[in-house]
Amino acid sequence: MVSALGLVGGLALLILLTVRGVNIVVAAVVSAALVAATAGVAWLPPLAQSEAPDFATAYMAGFTSFFADWFPMFLLGAVFGEIMARTGAADSVALAITGALGPRYAAFAVVLACAVLTYGGVSVFIVAFAVYPMALSLFRRADMPRRFIPACLAFGSVTFTMTTAGSPEIQNIIPQQYLGTKAWAGWQVSLPVAVLMAAIGFFWLSRMMRKAKARGERFEAREDDERREHDALPAWWLSLLPLVVVLGVFLLTQEPGWIGLSGEGLGKWGLVVALGAGCVAASLLAIRDLPALAPALSIGATGAVIAIVNTCAVVGFGSVAKLSPAFLSALSALETLPGDPLIGAAIAVTVIAALTGSASGGQTIALPLIAPGYIEAGVDPSEFHRTVAIASGALDSLPHNGYVVTTIRAICGETHAAAYPALGALTVVVPLIGLVVAIGLFVIF
Repeated sequence: MVSALGLVGGLALLILLTVRGVNIVVAAVVSAALVAATAGVAWLPPLAQSEAPDFATAYMAGFTSFFADWFPMFLLGAVFGEIMARTGAADSVALAITGALGPRYAAFAVVLACAVLTYGGVSVFIVAFAVYPMALSLFRRADMPRRFIPACLAFGSVTFTMTTAGSPEIQNIIPQQYLGTKAWAGWQVSLPVAVLMAAIGFFWLSRMMRKAKARGERFEAREDDERREHDALPAWWLSLLPLVVVLGVFLLTQEPGWIGLSGEGLGKWGLVVALGAGCVAASLLAIRDLPALAPALSIGATGAVIAIVNTCAVVGFGSVAKLSPAFLSALSALETLPGDPLIGAAIAVTVIAALTGSASGGQTIALPLIAPGYIEAGVDPSEFHRTVAIASGALDSLPHNGYVVTTIRAICGETHAAAYPALGALTVVVPLIGLVVAIGLFVIF
C-alpha cells in the first residue's frame, strides 16, 4: 500500500512541479527519490544491502542507457531541423501551406504544416519553433484566441504523424529493436486510424475554437510578438526536397530489396543515415553561403542535448518507478488480463508512458519487460509494434511531458491553465480513441 501511494504520489509530484515551472530534470529526480523512499529502495549504493538496487544507480542507469541508444538520432534530427530553419526551408513549406489555405482555415493550416514537417523527419521541438511564427500571424489575421496555438502545434506533431506507419520519428522506431519489425509495421490498420484521428481531432479543435469565439474570445496581441520577414525564402518545392530525402532514404534503409540490395535493413540506424542525407540535401539550399550554416551545428547540438536530457530525466524516473513493488504488481496484473493480449500490452505501455511523461521513454522501459512474454504468447510482432506506438502517444502528453511544457511555456508564452485543456484533449483523448479502434481492427482482421 505504501509503495502504491508513493508511486502515485511521485507521479503527482512530478506533474505538479512541472506545471509550476520547475525544471524537468530537477522535478524528475525529486519525484523519483520519493518513489524510492516509499518502495524501500536505498537512495545511495553504500546504504543498499548486498545485490539490492539503489535509487542513484537505478536512476542513472535509465538516464544513461537512453542517452547512449538515441543521442545520434536526437543530434542529427536537431541539426537537420536547424538547417531547415536557417535556410528558410521550414518557413517556406509552412508558409506555402498556410498561404494556400488562408486565415479562414488557420487551425487546419497550422496542423497540416506541422504534419508535413514531422512526417518529413524534423524533430517535433524544431517543428514547433518553425511553425509558431506563421501560426501567430494566421491567428492574428483570423482573430482567433491564441491559447489554441499550442494545441494546433501539438496535434499536428505528436499524434497521427508521430506514431503512424512509416514515420521517421523515434517513437515509431524504438519498437523495431525489440520486435524485429519494420517502420511500416501494421500499416493496413495504421493508415485508417491516422485518418480517423486527424478527422476527429480537427473536428473537435474547430468546435472548441468556435465556442471560444462565440463567448467573445479574440486574438490578444502582446508586445513581445515577433514579425518575421520572408523576402528571401527558397521555393516551397525546393524546400520540400530535404523532407522527401529523409523519408525516402529512411524507408529504403528499412527495405533495401526495393532497390535491388541484399540485407535485412538498418533498423533504427537507418534514421541516422536518413537524417544525415537530409542534412546534406538541406545544406544544398544554401550552397552559396555554407559558412552561414555553421551556427546551425552548434545550436542543433545544444538543442539535441537539452531535448534528450529532458527525456532521459523522465526515463530515469521510470527506471526507479519500476523497482516499486506496486509497479511490479500492476505490470503482472496487466500481463494476465483476460481477452486479447494486445489490450494488456496497450494498457501497460500507456501507463508507463504516463509515468515517464514520454512516449519514447515509456517504450524504452516497457518493451524490454513485456515484449518477450507477449511474443512467446504468439502476438503478431507487426500488430504489437503498431499498438505500442499508438499507445505510447496518448498519456505521455500529460502536463509534465517535456514537449508539452516547452511548447506551451517557452514557445507560445501561454500557461497550462489556458492552453492545456485543448492540447490535452487532442493529444491524450484522440490518440486513446485511435488506440481503441486500432486494437479493434487488429482483433477483427
